[in-house]
Amino acid sequence: MASATKLQKVRKDELGYKAADVIGLLTRRADALGIPVMDASSLKTKLSRWENGHDQVNEPYRRLFRDIYGRTNDELGFPDDDEDDEVSELRSQFALARSVDAGAIEAFRQQVDSARRSDRRFGGIVLLDQLRHLIEQLDGLLTHSTARGQREGLASVLVEASTLAGWVALDRNAVGQAWGHYERAKTAAREAGSATMLAHALAEQAFVLIDIDETQHAVEQLEHARSLAEREASPLLRAWLAAASGEGFAATGRQADALRAFDAADALLPADPRDPALPFLFLGDSHLDRWRGNALAKLGEPDAVEQLTTALPRLPAAFVRARVGMLVDLAYAHAAAGDRDEAQRYTRQARQLGKQIRSDRHLRRLSGLVLPTGRSRSP
Repeated sequence: MASATKLQKVRKDELGYKAADVIGLLTRRADALGIPVMDASSLKTKLSRWENGHDQVNEPYRRLFRDIYGRTNDELGFPDDDEDDEVSELRSQFALARSVDAGAIEAFRQQVDSARRSDRRFGGIVLLDQLRHLIEQLDGLLTHSTARGQREGLASVLVEASTLAGWVALDRNAVGQAWGHYERAKTAAREAGSATMLAHALAEQAFVLIDIDETQHAVEQLEHARSLAEREASPLLRAWLAAASGEGFAATGRQADALRAFDAADALLPADPRDPALPFLFLGDSHLDRWRGNALAKLGEPDAVEQLTTALPRLPAAFVRARVGMLVDLAYAHAAAGDRDEAQRYTRQARQLGKQIRSDRHLRRLSGLVLPTGRSRSP
C-alpha cells in the first residue's frame, strides 16, 4: 500500500479535518479570492486523487491549500519550483485564467447585473468599491488569458462592469474616476470585437463631458457613437443613442437638433423595448418620455412641465435614482415657468430622495437652481 502523502497527513494527523470540511474551506476561500474552482462533487474526487498521489496539485489549488492549512509548499509536499518568483507568479496567473469557463463568465455577468439592479434602487453608496474589486478580477484574468473566445467573453463582461462603474462614479460626482472607467470599457469593447459595446461606452462617456461643460466635444463624441452603431446595432441601441444625442444637443442649446434626435429615437424604438443582450438599456415605460422632458427642461421649454408631470407616475418604482433626476428636472422646469411654489416643492422632494441614495450629481444640479422671485403663477 502506498504511503500517505504529506497533504493527507496534514489533513488527518495534524488538523483532523474531514474531507467534506476541506472541500467547504477550499470553496469558501476561492469565493473570497474570486477564484473559479471545480464544483464540490469534482473536488471530492480530486482531493482523493491528490492525497493518494495519483494527481499533482497545481495552481490555483496549491495557493488555496496553503491558505486553508497554514502550511508551506514543502510541508504540504508540493514540489519546489526552481524558477524565480516572477516566473512562478506568471505561471500561476496563466493557470488561473485557464480555469475560467463559460459558467464562470456567466457568474461574473450575473454579479454585474445584480449590482446594476442595486444601483437603480439604492444608489451607488457602497457599489463603487465592489465594482472596482470585480473589475480588478476581470482585468487580471483577461490580461493572462491566451484562449480566443475566452478573452472575448471576459472582455464583454469587463465592458459592462466598467460602464456601470463609470455611471456610478459620475452619480457620485467623481468625474475623473468615471472617465477612467469609460476608457477601460472602450478598450475592453475593442478586445471583445463589439462595435455595439464600444458605441455604448463612448456615448455614456460623453455624459462626463456634458457634466463638466465640454458640451461641444460631447456632441461630437455622441455623433461618433451613432456612426459606429449605424450598421450592426439593434434598433433599441440606435434609439438610445439618438436620445443621448438629443441630450447633448440640448446641453448646447440646439433646440431643433435636440427635438429631431428625440423624434428619431421615438421612431427607432421597437414595440418591445427590451433586449436580453442589452440589459443596461431602458427606453420603455416612461424612460424615453422622461429623457425628452429632461432635454426640454435644459432648453427652458414651457412644454417641459407637462412632459415630465405626465411621465413621472409611469416611472417604475425600482428606478429611484431616475426619479430623483425627474424631480430635479421638474424643479428647473417650474422655475423656468415662473412657478416658485412648485419649484420649491419639487426641490424639497428631490433633495430628500437624493440625500437618501447619495446622488451627488443630482444634488449638485439642485445647488445651481435659481428660484424665480415674486409670487407664483396661478394654476
